[in-house]
Amino acid sequence: MAHSAGTSVHLIADIADAHGLDDLALIEVTLREAAEAARVRVLDVRLHHFGAGMGVTGVALLAESHISIHTWPEDGLAAVDLFVCGETADPEAGLETIRQRLRGTVRERHTIRRLRVPGATPFP
Repeated sequence: MAHSAGTSVHLIADIADAHGLDDLALIEVTLREAAEAARVRVLDVRLHHFGAGMGVTGVALLAESHISIHTWPEDGLAAVDLFVCGETADPEAGLETIRQRLRGTVRERHTIRRLRVPGATPFP
């Protein structure tokens, strides 16, 4: 399915006081559930664990762009970004799913409207 570039939204957030940040299986499930909540389609999930007690980097490759996470279990922190497109995509729902799964608190959140098309109706 093709999506207009003008519907692209990049939501980046830091999650604090999070749990399970060194659990590779949990991070994979979290990325897949976040994609489902955001109403986007997962093409692949790639993960890398940096070793016992260390963090995880994960990317869900989407038909509508990507969701990524980088974790620091020693600090209880996760950096998340959800870059999606499509009229029905809901990155906020994806972020909320990640927050709930990791039992953390969103500390920072920034939403960037990307790839705007000149002359198109602006985002609300």
